[in-house]
Amino acid sequence: MARMTILTAPDSRLKRKALPVPAVTDAVRRLMEDMAETMYHAQGIGLAAPQVGVSQRVIVVDVQYCQKEGKRNPIFLANPEIIRKEGEIQWNEGCLSVPEHTAEVTRAAQIQVRGLDQHNREVIIAADEVMAVCFQHEIDHLDGVLFIDHLSSLKRSIILQKLKKKKQNTE
Repeated sequence: MARMTILTAPDSRLKRKALPVPAVTDAVRRLMEDMAETMYHAQGIGLAAPQVGVSQRVIVVDVQYCQKEGKRNPIFLANPEIIRKEGEIQWNEGCLSVPEHTAEVTRAAQIQVRGLDQHNREVIIAADEVMAVCFQHEIDHLDGVLFIDHLSSLKRSIILQKLKKKKQNTE
């Protein structure tokens, strides 16, 4: 497994809609494994392929990862889509592509997601609370949407200006 570089806003690649995966092949499985390794190393709970510069509809989620005990239980999905939404929840979200910033975002409280697992089988997953938020957040990435796009234009602009400034200072 290889660690990948995580893109940070305002990188334009994060704003592009990712392409569907025709089938989960060995190459897609390798991508999923590399994404998981990258996510764990960055101490995240979810990662979408566009965040590592790959325009494919692939995500990995592990909201139960316990770093202390090293227990990993990643959920790999290709072509995930939300097929049911219920309720509403406010969640303080952060993102590996928007480092050091968090904000309250309103999401569906319970969802069902359909996609292809790492064995190319169709699965349907019911999720609520943090897992529902995480799936919605990662699926947004596949459509070129960041959590800051759910904020007011003023809040989004302030965060993007800070990220641009930080990028300029590190180059």
